[in-house]
Amino acid sequence: MNQPLIPEIATFLRVVELGSFAAVAGETGLTSSGVSRVVSRLEDRLRVRLLQRSTRSLVLTPEGEAFLGYARDMLSLAEAAEAEVSSTLGRPRGQLRINSGTAFASHKLSLILPRLLERYPEITLDISVSDQRIDPIAAQSDVTIRVGPLNDSDLIAVRIGTVKRIIAASPEYLATHGKPETAQELTQHNCLLLKGFARQAVWPMYQDGHRIDVSVSGSVKSDSAESLLRMAIAGAGIIRLGDFLGEDALADGRLVPLLEGCHDPDPQPITALITPGRLKIPRIRAFIDFLKAEL
Repeated sequence: MNQPLIPEIATFLRVVELGSFAAVAGETGLTSSGVSRVVSRLEDRLRVRLLQRSTRSLVLTPEGEAFLGYARDMLSLAEAAEAEVSSTLGRPRGQLRINSGTAFASHKLSLILPRLLERYPEITLDISVSDQRIDPIAAQSDVTIRVGPLNDSDLIAVRIGTVKRIIAASPEYLATHGKPETAQELTQHNCLLLKGFARQAVWPMYQDGHRIDVSVSGSVKSDSAESLLRMAIAGAGIIRLGDFLGEDALADGRLVPLLEGCHDPDPQPITALITPGRLKIPRIRAFIDFLKAEL
């Protein structure tokens, strides 16, 4: 009788994720050659080479690339099935992989995740933070948190909150450069922009009762929202940012809100994205419920 494939698939996926046999060996207690033999057994079973090995790296073969998606689906289905029928159903445990932008991670997640760990001590966290959009499936992210409109029709989307935009600058910047009183005056100011999202340079405003788009520019672009916030506080320019990102700086006067009467705050969803079949896994379901309650 053929032996079950799931342990071998899990090892293969972890090798792909970490990039080496040695890294997986450090997690499992096996030797590097032992991990390699597990993957080799899977390859023998499938009668294809999944990984091209060299002294410096491991690279997926075309067959490995094709098998990778199926492997993730099989492991997710097996984990969800085990959770559904086992006596540990409802007891969240295991590693939870989260991806988030820097602003949400710094100003929301980092503040609430200690409460998650206190509530569910058998959960461990692997947090990836980036302002560049990732492919949640390729990155093997359990939950990917995004702010704004979505294009991922193949993922489960759960709305966990709403963000509104605010235009602001530091008192020092305004003392030096003046305070814009109309939407068009923004074009005469140095605006700090988030790189990688074309619409970030177009700020929605109202003029004479009509919604207009004002194209702004400036001397600084960054792929880090957190860096732009710090530069705005330091007086480098005007920023348009999510309300949760500027909340503290606005409250203590380090930033001053601008154009509140004519700026469109453009409310956007904060969404948790989950790959199909994984929402039933206890740790993922618990995390989603936790986010809804906290946010």
